Amino acid sequence: MSMGDNRGIEVPKDSSIKKLEETVKYMLNDGGTEPLDILQLIDDIQHLGLGYRFRESTKCALNKIKCSEKVKEKMNNSLHTCSLYFTLLRQHGYEISADIFENFKDHNGNFKESLSQDVVGMLSLYEASHVAYNGEKILDEARKFTSMKLKEMQGKIDMKIGEQVRHALEMPFQWRMQRLEAKWNIEEYNKKDGENQLLLKLAILDFNTVQSMLQKDLQQVSCWWKDVGLANKLGFARDRLMESFFWSVGMVFEPKFSKCRKGLTKVSKLITIIDDVYDVYGSIEELEQFTDAVERWDINALQHLPDYMKICFLALYNTVNNMAYDVLKEQDHVILPQLTKVWADLCKLFLKEAKWSYNKQIPKFEEYLSNGWISSSGPLLLVHAYFLMSQNITNEAIQSFKTYPSLLRFPSTIFRLSNDLSSSKAEIEKGETANAISCYMLENGVSEEVAREYITSLIDENWKMMNKELVSNSVFDKSFIEIAINLARIAQCHYQCGNAHSDPNDVSKNRILSVIIDPIQL
Repeated sequence: MSMGDNRGIEVPKDSSIKKLEETVKYMLNDGGTEPLDILQLIDDIQHLGLGYRFRESTKCALNKIKCSEKVKEKMNNSLHTCSLYFTLLRQHGYEISADIFENFKDHNGNFKESLSQDVVGMLSLYEASHVAYNGEKILDEARKFTSMKLKEMQGKIDMKIGEQVRHALEMPFQWRMQRLEAKWNIEEYNKKDGENQLLLKLAILDFNTVQSMLQKDLQQVSCWWKDVGLANKLGFARDRLMESFFWSVGMVFEPKFSKCRKGLTKVSKLITIIDDVYDVYGSIEELEQFTDAVERWDINALQHLPDYMKICFLALYNTVNNMAYDVLKEQDHVILPQLTKVWADLCKLFLKEAKWSYNKQIPKFEEYLSNGWISSSGPLLLVHAYFLMSQNITNEAIQSFKTYPSLLRFPSTIFRLSNDLSSSKAEIEKGETANAISCYMLENGVSEEVAREYITSLIDENWKMMNKELVSNSVFDKSFIEIAINLARIAQCHYQCGNAHSDPNDVSKNRILSVIIDPIQL
């Protein structure tokens, strides 16, 4: 897959974007726009990938809407307004009770059947049900009700809204990789009647501008990967630079986080190579040596490693040390102990899983999962992301990484389980018997179908716990919490249609092209 350039699309000057941006801010803040229209405008901004440009304006607008009597009146009668209001406030970290949906139930406590005539409202309630917390029964009921009714509607409603329904039922907005979703929504928004042309133009200009910056990042990280030379030296390992870069874009796409994005791509590449060393090539004895070298983080350990491991360890050692040095130089924080700890933890768990595979051992499900969410590499990626993107590293955050806080656990569990849902058949065929599905099947004596249903329910449960993180007191700022959520989103995108890392198919390749290579025509 070639990197290419922006395929004949001229990247817009900042001034044209700034003018459009100021106009949208005016509409959000004091443009005389009706509160209900502002609510829809905020939702459109989010879906078109522009949310990062309007954080402060959106917050001010939502604060006003919370106090608007007109919105409160409308919410009692409009399922769409009520659902949109609820979803946006939850997504932006406001405390709001799900009890506001009680008004749409009948005297038996069920959602009113008449609601199924309101397709837009039903779709909005379906999306609202995916920002739920654990224990919110009314939102569980809402999801069940809307899923059933929306499935029944397919093929019987207008094609434009029908495509949105199909897309949402496949995966809700809250769970989707944001940059890929932005492009899909821009193309869909263009088909709507009465769409805001000014907002659409800004979304297109923004998408192409960001894409151009991503291409520069990719070129730089490609030079690094070529210089490292691991692809040529380790023929058994997966060479997945584009997939690794796409993953980092899924975690953090904003232009100002270029350094973080490039650093995460390097980390992802090293994880892939080291995973293959443990998974497909190294003997148990060699893997024990490599694990010991990483744990000691000692360059002298090189002399005890096999030749193919020497270059691997050296690439890891140099890359991580350079990242730690940059943070020390720029922010006067010593982070090397935190970085080396997460690499050592990862390698120790890789070794444990290699021994399971070698001994044909299937562990108990809980043991597998307590190992697997960390060995997914999610915590390692997030720890690196924090130090690479944060301008205000705190001692509280550094301390919290010692025990892997829940903010790291929830998305990493989704990462692990999504991977296993996608890869279980291939892994079992290869003899890699320890995965979430096989462990659950053996321990509980159930079919693969039942195991898959349970794993899917666990993913949902972890999403609910992660949603709660947006309103919890945290040592982490909102930007990092968003990156953690984005880890879950890119994991589900990556494993939605097969394993895009181990066996890229046309769907995964086209998604990469869509976000990184192919611009949107103006």
